[in-house]
Amino acid sequence: MSKYYFYDLAVLILALLFNIHKLVVLQIIHPRHTILLGSLASSHSIFSHMAPLNHIKCSLLVLFLVNLTHFGLASRIRKLNEYIFPTLENPLAYHNGEVLQGKIPVSIVWYGTFTPTQKYILTNFIESLTHDENQQQQPCPSVSQWFDKINQLYPSQLQKNCPTTHVHLENKQIVDENYSKGKYLTEDQISQLAALAERKKGEIAIVFTAEDVAVEGFCMDHCALHKSDPNTGALLIWVGNSATQCPGHCSWPFHQPVYGPMCPPLTAPNGDIGIDGMVINLAHMIAGTITNPFGNGFYQGTAELPLEASTACPGAYANGHFPGYAGNLPTDSSGASYNANGANGQKYLLPAIFDPSTCSCTTMV
Repeated sequence: MSKYYFYDLAVLILALLFNIHKLVVLQIIHPRHTILLGSLASSHSIFSHMAPLNHIKCSLLVLFLVNLTHFGLASRIRKLNEYIFPTLENPLAYHNGEVLQGKIPVSIVWYGTFTPTQKYILTNFIESLTHDENQQQQPCPSVSQWFDKINQLYPSQLQKNCPTTHVHLENKQIVDENYSKGKYLTEDQISQLAALAERKKGEIAIVFTAEDVAVEGFCMDHCALHKSDPNTGALLIWVGNSATQCPGHCSWPFHQPVYGPMCPPLTAPNGDIGIDGMVINLAHMIAGTITNPFGNGFYQGTAELPLEASTACPGAYANGHFPGYAGNLPTDSSGASYNANGANGQKYLLPAIFDPSTCSCTTMV
């Protein structure tokens, strides 16, 4: 019997007694590989759950690092509420599959009601990922620099002189404001909506669902997802608007968390916590789609529950970040927090990118 058996058993009993699986972040010092209990944060389903902390007043957060590998419940715990952080011994590695390179066509499916301003914020972000010669130069730090970092840390490591990865937003956009499939969607129905874009292998269809649309697993397991069509190789990204359903889960740090210290949230750079939260989750999914489009690219963990280029850095947005604190972010004249400039003067908050060579999270500021 392992010398840690009774230690692990005591921690599990403590977790069950205090319903620890519902807490935001839990950690204790443990002499072995660590597992961080919280909400699900795999690359294919990102749960933005980290509680906002005031840098000084709200730094009292009890954290528990535990290893539950001796227990039969371990797989269930991992599926529902576990983080495994990449380490030098267990790295975020390449698994010999394809990554996306060159020009990547992107189409959008709007499901439900979005205002023109909401659509503009999201489409402007996508167009800002690749700097166009016709666009005005984005001030630094920029959205295009964030996207370039993904290419530098991942696809460009596979071959010399690899083609530059850039996205191209297609003019064709599908709008379904009549809720043709109702206001509760299954994951299969999300795939059916994406199929309307008639994408080919390596092309991306992004499905955005409005704030009054419930989606299978939304707010419980994930805030967004990405996957590929096994028949065509077309790629799907889905992101939901959590403004009225679970902003504390999927729009942090622009809303107070469901659990944890109730400190003041950050001001959203575009004045819409639901849409600004969607930008964060969309960024996570774009990073994962570029580096692990078919489930055999860059990831850590298992192919079913992987951590990818951005989801390996949950809650990290600037230098000085720690669990529950987004980091030392700049603010604009209105007091809104951001870390990247987009096209036409828009500002966004984007997640850190994991650097596999240093096993660390790289932020924009």
